[in-house]
Amino acid sequence: MSAYRWKSFDENQDRPSKPRRYGVTEMRSPHYTLFNHNVLQNIFDSMGEYVDGLKFCGGSHSLMPKAFIKQVIDMAHQHDVYVSTGDWAEHMIRKGPSGFKDYVEECKQLGFDTIELNVGSLAVPEETLLRFVRLVKTSGMKAKPHFEVMFNESDIPRGGDRAYGAYIPPAPRSFELVEDVDLLIRRAERCLEAGADMIMIGADDVSKHADKMRADVIAKIIGRLGLEKTMFEASNQSTSEWFIKQYGPNVNLFIDHSHLVDVECIRGRNLGRNHASVLGSSYLLF
Repeated sequence: MSAYRWKSFDENQDRPSKPRRYGVTEMRSPHYTLFNHNVLQNIFDSMGEYVDGLKFCGGSHSLMPKAFIKQVIDMAHQHDVYVSTGDWAEHMIRKGPSGFKDYVEECKQLGFDTIELNVGSLAVPEETLLRFVRLVKTSGMKAKPHFEVMFNESDIPRGGDRAYGAYIPPAPRSFELVEDVDLLIRRAERCLEAGADMIMIGADDVSKHADKMRADVIAKIIGRLGLEKTMFEASNQSTSEWFIKQYGPNVNLFIDHSHLVDVECIRGRNLGRNHASVLGSSYLLF
């Protein structure tokens, strides 16, 4: 008997077809290898049905000609794949008061669908973060704040949970990082109330290694924010498999492009114990 069998998404599961609100797979662009049309075209042609989003990472789009970026975005859109900026807004706000607004307008002109806001790297007051979310939404794009479970100690409000809008005296920046899941959830909830479409949870200190998964933190975040509104960064195939086994094929994952085949096989197949050895080199088909 075969080690695995094909399983359609509508067999005992309710993962919808594209465009999906849950069961989303966002793919990291191959920014650290030769980024060319052929790589992405091969992925979209062979696995486009299972790719929901493409994320530019590491500021890679800042080094590319605008014409090339538009070609990549147009290619993704032809396969019903949305395109996210990844982390870059934090560099643009240094240009002055209008820096973020100019960045949003440029992303809109290039055809981006989603702007990701790395909350830790932005290092702005909560009111400013919420204003950024609203500005992105007003432009017609989607906003995706990116949170880590570790916060700069100086960003944690003193005296318990303060009401939104309460004045918090500024504190000197600290180099000490402190885990605060409740603060993450409260700020994520406020971002969603402001119009954010989804919350990205970074892998650091949560899901970077399959043998050190913070199941308690993950369960608390999903319990408060909901599975549909949360996306988790999966650093490798093992962590992706953990998420799918724990929360089913409808969990939203951000993965490396080289893990796409393996992850979608885990989402949609009943796999045997040795599936990793069977599928481990599957990306070589591309």
